[in-house]
Amino acid sequence: MYQQINITLPQKTIELIDGLSDQEDRDRLIDEAINFYIIDRQKQSLQRQLREGAIHRSDRDLDLVEDWFNLEEEAWLKDRE
Repeated sequence: MYQQINITLPQKTIELIDGLSDQEDRDRLIDEAINFYIIDRQKQSLQRQLREGAIHRSDRDLDLVEDWFNLEEEAWLKDRE
C-alpha cells in the first residue's frame, strides 16, 4: 500500500537525488534511503542500550565471575588432591 505525501527538501538534496536516479525513480530512492536510515538508527539505539545495560550490570556480573572463579578454583584444587 502506498500513500502520497508532500515534503519540502533543499535544492541541494534534490540535486543529489536527481544525480543518482531518474526523476521517475525518486520515490524508490527516497524510500530506500529512509529505510536504510531508520534501520541504522535502530541498530545504533540497540547498541547504546546494550552498552548501557552492560555498564549498569557490570558490578553484578563481576561479583558472579568472582563467585564462580572461587568455586571452580576450589573444585580444581580438590581434583588435584
